[in-house]
Amino acid sequence: MLPKINRLKKNKEFERVFKKGKGFKEGLLILKLAPNELEQARFGIVVSQKVSKKAVIRNKIKRRISELVKSRLAQIEKGIDVILIAVPGLGLADFQEIEKILNKLFIKAKVLKSFPPAGGEKKNG
Repeated sequence: MLPKINRLKKNKEFERVFKKGKGFKEGLLILKLAPNELEQARFGIVVSQKVSKKAVIRNKIKRRISELVKSRLAQIEKGIDVILIAVPGLGLADFQEIEKILNKLFIKAKVLKSFPPAGGEKKNG
């Protein structure tokens, strides 16, 4: 689970990101991104009943996404609020598939501090 300081908790926080945030989509995940005035990145994860009627499966998806985000916290830019929204069909994806989708989404949204240049080239410097 993500540390408390890295979680969006209040309804107002979610509403602000939904209204003012910029959206990105990759595969079965949608990312909404908005700047915040804080020294850390905060995340919210939304998995609706459209993804699965079973709470067990929705919670499993939330735990997987949360764990993937937690493992990358050190690489993620500070001062942003992010909401990750699951799209129906994500319940069938395994951990590695979700990880690939999330990586592509973070690169597309430029959420990571530094990501490898395209083509596998190494930076000199």
